Amino acid sequence: MPDQTAMETWATRARTVLPAGGLGNFDPSLFIQRGKGSRVWDEDGREYIDYLIGSGPMLLGHGHPEVLEAVAEQLQKGMTFFANNAPAVQLAEEICDAVACADQVRFLASGGEADMYAMRLARACTGRDKILKFEGGYHGMSAEAQMSLAPSRLVNFPQAVPDSAGIPEAVRGEMLIAPFNDPGYLESLLAEYGDQIAGLIVEPLQRIIPPAPGFLQAVRDLCDRYGIVLIFDEVVTGFRFAYGGAQEAYGVTPDLCTLGKVIGGGFPLAAVAGRKDIMDHFDKGRVGAERWLMMLGTLSGNPVAAVAGLKTMEILRREGAYDRLKANGARVMGLYRKHLEAAGIAHRIVGHETLFDVVFTGHEVRSYRDVVGADAAKIARFNAVLRENGIFKSPGKTYPHLALTEEDFEMTNAAIAKAAEAVTAE
Repeated sequence: MPDQTAMETWATRARTVLPAGGLGNFDPSLFIQRGKGSRVWDEDGREYIDYLIGSGPMLLGHGHPEVLEAVAEQLQKGMTFFANNAPAVQLAEEICDAVACADQVRFLASGGEADMYAMRLARACTGRDKILKFEGGYHGMSAEAQMSLAPSRLVNFPQAVPDSAGIPEAVRGEMLIAPFNDPGYLESLLAEYGDQIAGLIVEPLQRIIPPAPGFLQAVRDLCDRYGIVLIFDEVVTGFRFAYGGAQEAYGVTPDLCTLGKVIGGGFPLAAVAGRKDIMDHFDKGRVGAERWLMMLGTLSGNPVAAVAGLKTMEILRREGAYDRLKANGARVMGLYRKHLEAAGIAHRIVGHETLFDVVFTGHEVRSYRDVVGADAAKIARFNAVLRENGIFKSPGKTYPHLALTEEDFEMTNAAIAKAAEAVTAE
């Protein structure tokens, strides 16, 4: 029997101590050892251009020297205190200055927590119970968020479909599901349920699907009409689309937003930000015990993540940073388009310059059902050949970033050419 590779050895060990042999996030057969700049290396020493970037947070690339310097300085002062600290206050101030909806901020350790608390805030503020989300929208792992995230059984709206075991049946009754980019359906749904809905949560860019022109403003207007708290899940889009996030890019301001990924500079940090009258429900002294939303978190606002986020955001404020980020993304989009069009493969490049992917379909992509109706076999083959040729990416997303080099683009071009050829050959 041949000797195992390092990754095979780690996979064997992982299967003993980790359910399904993994962390639940990504392909469990792949073990990343280190990252630097635009590249990562696996445990077998194989090098990849990284278009996953930790599922989004490493917008500057891995190991940016200025971020490392800020973190090293803070480590000498302390790692976490479970108490107020100056870097957390400074980061909250910067978020409030940058994000249109943010009067105040409450920190958490993960985007999923932030989404959970945002929905709970909407309930505390309105006294209503129902939450509305869009089919295919990702908002973490809470019971509410796990409704109709990736349903394999497509049912009639607004029925919710649980995507996980362990969710009480009662949760389904408090969730309403609508199709993304369909303001007409949303208006009819709210005409029936509007006075029962506490909050509407939406990714301004749903996974990779852009909002149709006017859709987010229609959502804003309908929420105002029915007194519904509008929550933008900007865990991914915050400080990525623009310094002020998707609400700056699209010109629509929610009541609350959730943030994560970029604001922690690669460390665990997330936030709920929003209007003061809503955020006051975190303050028992202002709203009283009956309307107070309790929230505790051991690592919420820890100073190491805060200084990493502050330095990352400082770098993003520098002249030309977002122009360069969008140009890098547009360049990769162009490479996808060039090779797939030359191969005559039906496809759509779906998303924003800072977050996008290929969907193998000849139809317009406006909602979750358009994505699940695409050619899954082509998608799997395309991504497999990309990885064989040194491209590390999510099965459904491409994250451009600021660390990409001319050599990276040349290698990316060659890999996409081979992947398009492989799909054509099948």
